[in-house]
Amino acid sequence: MRIFSDFDGTMTLADTIMAVMAHFDPPGWKNIVEDMFANRTSVRRGVGQLFSLFPSEYKEAIVSYVIAHVKFRPGLQSLLSWCAQRNIPFYVVSGGVDFFIDPLIAAWNIPKQHIYCNVGDFSSERIRIVWPHPCDRHCVQDCGLCKSSVMRALPQADVTVMVGDSLTDYGASREADVVFARAHLATYCAQHHITYVPFHTFDDVHMHLEREFF
Repeated sequence: MRIFSDFDGTMTLADTIMAVMAHFDPPGWKNIVEDMFANRTSVRRGVGQLFSLFPSEYKEAIVSYVIAHVKFRPGLQSLLSWCAQRNIPFYVVSGGVDFFIDPLIAAWNIPKQHIYCNVGDFSSERIRIVWPHPCDRHCVQDCGLCKSSVMRALPQADVTVMVGDSLTDYGASREADVVFARAHLATYCAQHHITYVPFHTFDDVHMHLEREFF
């Protein structure tokens, strides 16, 4: 078994990028978000546009804000402990950015090579996003961080599990054998006849997997 988990809105209780945008409220951010959810612009382009609204000097302010305000979903430590006991690799696949994910996730002792996300570049006047994990030839969605491509690139597991909540998880839900979904992802799965398990905490996740597979 191999578990892939989204970060924003899944491992965390709220979407970190949306929380940052709402707090700092840079002009034009709401229109960019609307365009992403309406498929008028790709996730890669939209996320890049969102962070370009910030001068690079905002880096520390953003990090300080997320450290002070971001809360993790209950049951995460229990799930990680269960994964360690069962020798199940746990991967973070996030459309977020390393400069705020790394300090938030440090306490959970997840191996660095198991964390896939985008990269912040602060060498210019405004924040620029670098995309080290783009779509492969099987995906044309311009995802930025293509979760389905990451999943396909790793050796195949007997059971692939995806845990997610939003539009960046749509493609990954089609690659997984077991999908745990909430919010936008649950709606997407229902609309596209993808079998999923609803969840509220990570206790729901590992208890279901323990019951069904062990």
